[in-house]
This record gives sequence, C-alpha cells and structure tokens, in this order.
Amino acid sequence: MNMVHLLPVGKVDVALLRDLRAAIPQCLHVACEILPFELDPAPAYHAERQQYHSSEILQRMQALVRSRDWRLLAVADVDLYIPILKYVFGEAQMAGPCAVVSVHRLRQEFYGLDRDDALLSQRLLKESVHELGHTLDLRHCQDYRCVMASSHAVEWIDLRESTLCDSCRSQVELKTAVPGRRN
Repeated sequence: MNMVHLLPVGKVDVALLRDLRAAIPQCLHVACEILPFELDPAPAYHAERQQYHSSEILQRMQALVRSRDWRLLAVADVDLYIPILKYVFGEAQMAGPCAVVSVHRLRQEFYGLDRDDALLSQRLLKESVHELGHTLDLRHCQDYRCVMASSHAVEWIDLRESTLCDSCRSQVELKTAVPGRRN
C-alpha cells in the first residue's frame, strides 16, 4: 500500500498530526505515518515579508525523500508564501513526491475568532488532500465541492468536501493503477 509520511516542520501540535494520520487514509486509499523527526523552517524565513517561502521548504524536503517513499507531506505552523501571492495554505510539486501545508492561516484565531479545534482539523485535512492531489498531477477542479477546487480564502476551504469528485477520482485511479491488477 502507498504510504504518506507526515513531516513536522518546526513545532507542530502532535494531536493535529495524529488526527491527520487517521483521516488521510479515509480520503485516499493510502497508509499514513508521522516521521519521528522535524524539518527546521528557519532557512526558508524571509524577514522582509515575515513569512516562510514554501518553495524553499519543498526544495529542502527533496533531500529527505527515500526510494520507498510514495509521498512526503510537510505540516507547518508558520505563515507560508510564494513570491507572486501574499500567502498560501500549501504548495506541492506537481506529479512529484513532496507537498507542504500550513495550519497558520487555517486557525480561527488568525481571524480574531474563537478557537475551534474540530474546524482546524477539517481544514487541515482538506488542504492536505488537496496538495497530495497536486502530487498526483491533478489540477484545480471547477466543482467547488471537490477537494481539488482552488481556494484563495479560508471560507472557500470550508465550502469544499475532503474528498475528490468523481472526475478527479477517476484521474487518480488511472494514474495509480497497478499494471496487471484488476481494480
């Protein structure tokens, strides 16, 4: 079975990682484990923006990919960006093994609202499955309910489901089918 390894980036709430480890296999037919070490986000910090460059984190993750790894998903609690956007919830290597997501802007507290751990876990799962979808070469979906729909604000994440629509699911099944095995 394909394995998603969760890589903490800096200090990440262990309960969030455990929830994610349990939830990902319910959305994608994969196993999921938390790696016993973390990646230091400091080298990706840019003081002029007071944010962390997600592409630099992805680049550093590449050195951690082992031949037996299917996907490596980094989970951070820092504010991520790419130069052309003010922020990102995550980033992935299209058709590659690495993706990164951040809980920083998924938290209700970021928006001046009361803490909601259940909502945070849902948002993190949706963003994680979304970025893992990009590693499977999925593009953004036009179905706003599909986990692969784009989201430029947290409210758009809340509209999505945590699963792939039928069209996106079919694309993944074609790409992950084992030759010679009937599905």
